[in-house]
Amino acid sequence: DEGLTEDETAELYAVTSDIHSLTHLNTSICWQQVRLMWLREGDANSKYFHSILISRRIRNALSSIMVDDHRVEGVQPVRQAIFSHFSSHFKAASVDRPRVDDFQFSTSSPSEGGFLVKPFSVDEVKATVWDCDSNKSPGPDGINFGFLKEFWSEFKGDIMRFISEFHRN
Repeated sequence: DEGLTEDETAELYAVTSDIHSLTHLNTSICWQQVRLMWLREGDANSKYFHSILISRRIRNALSSIMVDDHRVEGVQPVRQAIFSHFSSHFKAASVDRPRVDDFQFSTSSPSEGGFLVKPFSVDEVKATVWDCDSNKSPGPDGINFGFLKEFWSEFKGDIMRFISEFHRN
C-alpha cells in the first residue's frame, strides 16, 4: 500500500475482491462439472470411475508409519504394527461390570408415553431437512437436500405422507 493514492488503494481492494469472487465461482463450476460427470458416468466400469478409484487408493495408502519413534515400512510390517496397536488397545480387561438385575426403572407417565409416539409435525420435518447439508445425498437416487429445500412446497405433501406411513407401521 506504500506510495498508493487513496483511489489506487480502493481499486486494489476492488480488484482483489473480484479475484476472490471469480476464484470462488470457478471452484463452484469445477465442482458442478465433476458432480455432473459422476452422475453421468457413475460407478459404471468406466475410465473415469477407475481413475477416481486409483487416485483415492493412492491418497489413502499407508506406505509407512511411526511406531515407538521408529519408521515401519512395507505392507506386512505396517499391517502387523496396526494390528498389534489396536489389539492391545481394545483388549478387554477382566472387570466386574455393574449389573441391572435389581435396578428399578421408572416408568413413563401416559402423557410422556404419548409424546414418544406422537406424529411429527410439518415444522419438525422441515427444520430437520433444513439442518442437513444441502450437498449430501439421502440415497442412491442422487436427490440431495438442496433439491428438497428448493422444491419444499412441491414435495412437502409427499414427504409428510411418507413419514406418516412410516410412523404408523
